[in-house]
This record gives sequence, C-alpha cells and structure tokens, in this order.
Amino acid sequence: MKYHNKPNTFVELVELKVVDLKRSLEFYENIIGFKILEQQAEKIYLTADGETALLSIEQPANILPTQQKTAGLYHYALLLPTRADLGAILRHFAEINIRIGAGDHLVSEALYLNDPDGNGIEIYSDRPDSEWKWENEYVEMATLQIDAQSILAEGASTPWNGLPSGTVMGHIHLHVGELDATKKFYQALGFDVMTPNYPGALFMGAGKYHHHIGLNTWAGVGAPPTPENVVGLKAFTVIYPTNEELQTAITNVQEIGSDVSEDNGVFIVQDPSQNKIKLTIK
Repeated sequence: MKYHNKPNTFVELVELKVVDLKRSLEFYENIIGFKILEQQAEKIYLTADGETALLSIEQPANILPTQQKTAGLYHYALLLPTRADLGAILRHFAEINIRIGAGDHLVSEALYLNDPDGNGIEIYSDRPDSEWKWENEYVEMATLQIDAQSILAEGASTPWNGLPSGTVMGHIHLHVGELDATKKFYQALGFDVMTPNYPGALFMGAGKYHHHIGLNTWAGVGAPPTPENVVGLKAFTVIYPTNEELQTAITNVQEIGSDVSEDNGVFIVQDPSQNKIKLTIK
C-alpha cells in the first residue's frame, strides 16, 4: 500500500449523501463489510481497520434520489491488500447472490457494484507494480474480462470476515463536464496524467501510481453538477505528506482561479464540475 502512504499524496475519506441512513448502513456492514467507527445522529463514519475512516454516509434533510447525466461520483474504489482478499469477497458476493460487474485493467483486477442509492463502488486488488507496463511516463490500462475462477481459487482458503484491516481508499473516479480544465485543476493539486488515451477519460496519480483520480465525460460533455439536495458525493479528502506540499497545492489552484476556504485547518476547494475536495495533511 505504498502509494497510499507518505511520501505520496492520496485520497482517503469519501463522504456520501444517502436517502435512508439505516438502509445504507445495513448494506455497507453486511454486503461490503465495513465496521462503524463513529455514529452521529445523521452521519456515520465507516472503517476497515477500526482506526481510519474511509467512507461516511449521511442523510440530509429533504434529500432527493439520484439524477442521471450529471457530474459527480462515478465510483469510489476500495483497494484490498491481496488478490486472495479479492477472491474471498467475490465468493461472498456469489454466496449472497449480489450482482456485480468486473474488469481486468492490466494494473489491477476489479469488481463493481452500486449501493442502494446508486453510488458506484469498485473493489479491487493491484497487480504488483513490477508487472505494470509503461510507455515513457504513461502506464498501460485497459478493460478486459477477469479470470474469475483464478481469483476465486486464490481466495479459496481466505475467510471473508468483512473488509480486511489493510483496505484503503484506492482511488475516486468522477463524472466531469469536460476534461481539459479538470486535468489542469488536478495537476495543480499534485496529480500527474498516468493514462491519457482512454476513451472519454483520464487517469491521474501521484508517485507513479496508476491512478488516485479518475475523470470521465461519460455522463456527457457539459454535464451539470449534481444539485446539493441530491444523493451522491458530498466531498472527498486528499491527504498530503507535508504541509509544504499542501501549501504548494493551495497556491497552485488559486493561481488557476479556484477559490480556497478553510475550516479547522482543512482547506476546501471545488473542481470545475463543483466536486468538493478537502485538502489536509496526516
């Protein structure tokens, strides 16, 4: 998990708005395997290791169901420690008859599903980075069929007891209105283009990771932001390894015209599609 620790910049907490908090908690505990870290009246923080919040769910007043063809969350992605862990959760999904999608992305193997509100979830394991294929500064990615039997076989002796404690927030993938200005924004935050030629999408990462940030225009070029009172992404947090790198990111986004506010030492900014990002150090 070296790409999700110092000295790298990475994504950690993803905050979601949901219609029914009780329904969502049941899904995230029983289907995905999270544990409760902290429970408030209208917001619950979820964890894999009992210490770090990876996801929060909250039920705002007068929240409306999801709308199609808007910018916002495409999926957030939970990175499991091993391929055997991926096999264990794949077996778990099969045993409880959960319908999923899947993809072999060359750098990783991934499973896909939605929560009860339609928020997209990816659960994946990385192939060793020694096996990633590079062309200059770009890494090769694709979407191929997974070898489900091989993944299941690898996890055959690994019990499923919820998300393994080593699970991290691997990346977040966003619907955006257009790619060019959005690319410049995330470059200002410290992420580099890792895969530039995927149809309608860009993948950006820090520290030569295949991606911490995915961007796509699959909801349509010019897709409007998701309204505040609609379920979906509320915010996500980017963790910087040093205060110096955090301050550099703040200066960079201000120089390209983004407004930055501060709340108890956490800096808040919005990308060109009004996805809200919290910037901090750990």
